[in-house]
Amino acid sequence: MKNFIHYSVILLTLLVIAFTSGDFASAQEAVAAPVAAPVVDSGSTAWMLVSTLLVLMMTIPGLALFYGGMVHKDSVLATLMQSFVAATLVSVLWVTYGYSLVFTEHNGFIGSLDKLMLSGVGKDSLNGVIPESVFIMFQMTFAIITCALIFGSVATRIKLSSALIFIAAWFTLVYVPIAHLVWGPKGMLGGLGIDGYKGLFGFGATLDYAGGTVVHINAGIAGLMAAIMLENHKHFNAKSRKMAQPYNIVFSVIGASLLWVGWFGFNAGSAVAANGSAGMAMLVTQVAAAMSSLSWMAIEWKTNKKPSVIGIISGAVAGLVAITPACGFVGVGGAMVIGAVAGIVCYYACRIKFKFNFDDSLDVFGVHCVGGIIGALLTGVFAVQEIGGVNGSVSQLIAQVEGVSVTIIYCAVMSYIILKIIEVSIGLRVDRRAEDEGLDLSIHGESLH
Repeated sequence: MKNFIHYSVILLTLLVIAFTSGDFASAQEAVAAPVAAPVVDSGSTAWMLVSTLLVLMMTIPGLALFYGGMVHKDSVLATLMQSFVAATLVSVLWVTYGYSLVFTEHNGFIGSLDKLMLSGVGKDSLNGVIPESVFIMFQMTFAIITCALIFGSVATRIKLSSALIFIAAWFTLVYVPIAHLVWGPKGMLGGLGIDGYKGLFGFGATLDYAGGTVVHINAGIAGLMAAIMLENHKHFNAKSRKMAQPYNIVFSVIGASLLWVGWFGFNAGSAVAANGSAGMAMLVTQVAAAMSSLSWMAIEWKTNKKPSVIGIISGAVAGLVAITPACGFVGVGGAMVIGAVAGIVCYYACRIKFKFNFDDSLDVFGVHCVGGIIGALLTGVFAVQEIGGVNGSVSQLIAQVEGVSVTIIYCAVMSYIILKIIEVSIGLRVDRRAEDEGLDLSIHGESLH
């Protein structure tokens, strides 16, 4: 009898809810929802597995071919090696302590070591609706390409031993803290997990959907500092604006194409779900890249009377960089403006090295740092509430300036310190004999035939 009364009360309650709401199924869901355990979303998991592969492809072989095709023929293998070694070294550092320091909660500047060596992470561990192992791998690919990008500023000039030490130190002291500041739990710039977070100075949280500050400005500033500190390559002539002849522009076109395709994993994958946000991020990424490529081609055509193949692929990359922080917040119109501005501004930014006589060999500063700044700032202008939950405004623009400024200052200072310590201890640059012989032979004992 007691059981009958008990079940009758439950049934009556459900019937009342169903009657008042008009949806019995919804009532059941409402009752069950609070106790439902998180479950894996197979669709989102599949998309994130694909996205992870796409982003890894951006470094190897995408960036490797993009860079390798643009250097002198005697240092192609060394340049490919730099991208490959970045992928291997950063992978190990990421699972050892990088992931823990970025994505666990400790303070606004850095995470904890609670997940050192991925402690507590098993096959059933979740990050939202996807396995945590997939999220770890996805974020690892971001760290890999950030470190690999830096080599473009010092291609053909840096010692491999010095490069390895620099990447290990820079990953630990620069990438990890900046990533936590922007993307980590309760980071001081992004404020993830803090309701109504108003940023450092009360203007709002810094918006960076897929890595404008964390990846591109970060890598671009580090590349600039390294390029300034290393003596120019023998083929670099600021007065005549001449550099080494590219080995194989076809390699670079293939590399740029792989970067473009891989970027959909980079940007759309940052939704961490197979949903409308991922779809919109993919759409605006394509639009911005196309617009930037066209605007770069147009300004180069007007200036030099000839549109170059290297120019059009560089323009595409500039647009991809610029849309990266904005892709989860802007619509198609905003993406078109961001792309057009990036193509023109980055074209001129890549010429700064000749004016100030520093050999940023593959224009990491001009494309990635400047492109990242453009995208980060214009996110604060063109953000749309219906897309990313935030409208562009003066306050949001100031918040974006905060994020850009913190990234530039912190990265510049720390990168200089790391580079200086390496320079005075074991040296940064290969000697003239190695440069004359080419890095392929002098460092690796191999050569192209």
